Amino acid sequence: MRFYIVDDDQGIRSMLADIIEDEGLGEVVGEAEDGSYVNSGLLELNRIDVLLIDLLMPLRDGIQTVRALGDQFSGKIIMISRIESKNMIGEAYSLGIEYYVAKPLNRLEIIAVIHKVAERLRMQQSITDIQRTLQGLSMFTSNGPSATLEPTRNIVTSGQFLLSEMGMIGEAGSMDLLDMLEYLDQYEEETGNLSPHLLPPLKDIFANVALKRLGASASAAELSKEIKASEQRVRRAIFQTLSHIVSLGLTDYTHPKFENYASKFFDFTEIRKKMLELQNNVEPSLSQARINTKKFVQVLYTEAKRLLH
Repeated sequence: MRFYIVDDDQGIRSMLADIIEDEGLGEVVGEAEDGSYVNSGLLELNRIDVLLIDLLMPLRDGIQTVRALGDQFSGKIIMISRIESKNMIGEAYSLGIEYYVAKPLNRLEIIAVIHKVAERLRMQQSITDIQRTLQGLSMFTSNGPSATLEPTRNIVTSGQFLLSEMGMIGEAGSMDLLDMLEYLDQYEEETGNLSPHLLPPLKDIFANVALKRLGASASAAELSKEIKASEQRVRRAIFQTLSHIVSLGLTDYTHPKFENYASKFFDFTEIRKKMLELQNNVEPSLSQARINTKKFVQVLYTEAKRLLH
């Protein structure tokens, strides 16, 4: 990936560049000390994938710069700042930034955020490639004399899109969830009995996914161990996603991702509880959280199926 860093603090620019290059995350191809030096033409010329930009700068701040870029910049934007004003952060998200990272910078947080942004870029490219392929098939069938080709269903792709939207694609449990979607889709095709609202028992889903992953030669002990590990990964991933979605809602109740995903995927009582914890700076505890895994999987499957039509 190609990065451009905008911050009036040379130390911050150097720190970000060092993290990106030391971790092999990509290449920093340009820097600027103020937003007034940045425009869509410059970013396009340098083929920038990710713009890292400070919120407060002397001439043109980050929000003004992002607003000026509008939809002319197709890459992703990560905003960084010492300011934690909910109104300003909410405005930044409404303008289309992907993440807001608070200063002082935490190396591990920066790495994690960039990994998630990279996954979203890959996901978007995959979707674009699929759309181009389907368009090509459509042109072929419309021009052919009697062709009857149909687009191939891919519930994993639509599931990846949903998980990416919720900031979950980088979590270890995301792969388990995608395997579960694939199993449910195959189960429905084979039996014709599956309704999005009537899933098989959750333990059966985990068991079948574990069996497919380990193979028929796996022992009962190995299967049991993998099922428990998978359950923990999924539970942890859902917990992290709940925290991410709720943090967006605390910043801005009208944030589109909060409005679209919070009530669909999570119980209202857990949303409210998590909001109070974040407001009061209570250390989050997975052991005390009530994670409704079955509801999450059910909604994820329903939404993934809907995207296919």
